[in-house]
Amino acid sequence: MDDPVKLRSHSQDNQSFKPIETQEQLLLFCAGANGLAKKRNNMVDKAVNKVLIREFNADTDIEVVGKLERKCELESKRGVSIFTNMMCDPLCRIRFYPLHIMLVAQLLENEELVGVVRGCIKHVGTGFGGHVIGCILGLRVSPTHRRMGIGFQLMNSVEEWLLRHGVQYTFLATERSNTASTNLFTSKCNYMNISSLVIFAQPICSSEKYMLPQNIKIEKLHVDQAISLYENKQRGKDMFPTDMDVILKEKLSLGTWVCYFEEQGWINLDSEENNHGTITKTHDSWVIFNIWNTCEAYKLHIQKSQPLRYFHDTLIHAKEKIFSWLKMPQSNVSVESSFGFLFLYGIHGEGEQLGELMKSVWNFALGLGQNAKDSKLIITEMGLCDPLLKHVPDNPSISRIHDIWYAKSLSTHHPDEQDSLLMEGPLGNVFVDPREF
Repeated sequence: MDDPVKLRSHSQDNQSFKPIETQEQLLLFCAGANGLAKKRNNMVDKAVNKVLIREFNADTDIEVVGKLERKCELESKRGVSIFTNMMCDPLCRIRFYPLHIMLVAQLLENEELVGVVRGCIKHVGTGFGGHVIGCILGLRVSPTHRRMGIGFQLMNSVEEWLLRHGVQYTFLATERSNTASTNLFTSKCNYMNISSLVIFAQPICSSEKYMLPQNIKIEKLHVDQAISLYENKQRGKDMFPTDMDVILKEKLSLGTWVCYFEEQGWINLDSEENNHGTITKTHDSWVIFNIWNTCEAYKLHIQKSQPLRYFHDTLIHAKEKIFSWLKMPQSNVSVESSFGFLFLYGIHGEGEQLGELMKSVWNFALGLGQNAKDSKLIITEMGLCDPLLKHVPDNPSISRIHDIWYAKSLSTHHPDEQDSLLMEGPLGNVFVDPREF
């Protein structure tokens, strides 16, 4: 198992990230894209006469897609392996969005399914206005049918669907050390590194008591109060969802809490007048956070016959690669078992004493996880410029991995006719949407 990747400074990260800063650079970038087009088309041509790309059929494809995805994850060596149990719902990661699609690649000669990809559409806000973006998730190609252009054809097809539905930019993600995915996105599909993030994860110990200091309180907000507070605070992010109310009201979101020092006080959450509406009073140091319960949507599954391997899933996030870097004894989870995790999201803090508060937030989440059915982990993800990054507890049982977001413009306009998101530079402080994690 590889050692966890150590954190590096934002300035170090910028040495490898070269944002587009001028229209001239953007034109050169587009010219380079044209140069790649012939190479890309040649690869796609290898598959176009052999493969049919069609929409997923829930009546006939569920079982086959499940087997395909397990094969992609488990096709390696012998031993023990971990894969995502979608609980008979391959659309679980994109179902939250009104506009979503799942495409499959089917061989023409024998109708075998050999590839799959998912896409969804969302609206986000940035410091330069709003954007309609597409998220591409879960690109998979059968191990016995790789290097045939099938992945390219799936990417082309989902991008075409996103473009037809008014998407300006597409986003996807992978871990920084995943060279194969990086080459696919940047060298062949013309994506750019747009943001670097860090994923933190810690196993939940059922026997440990996660206590809070007596001088720190954590109280739950009413959903209307949480929406009001986020509407005021999340605009400081480089990128954030514009439908925060939908996220907070989703049944998988367990709630919103505030953490603060008792002597500094907070609003009276128990009073009738403050059960709803706008929060107008905050104090010196405080942290707001939410918890998302993935256990109800999908689970991780350990299975014998294949090794505990370092997952190189090109597009799906940490839920399918946790155990490659997680400092969790294998004995903590039994073989042939399924388990989930709680995801901390929407963490925002202000004040001078955030370190103590963040430690309490983390312990609170661990304690909540002890009572959540099948939950074995606490996970969060933050951008490298998030002010709270340095306040994540320095606990030896917390694992870290660098994640990279990639973006691509689908617009057909000339660069000087639009304000390009790609010209805004790296997105260092972003809101990580729990629906896509």
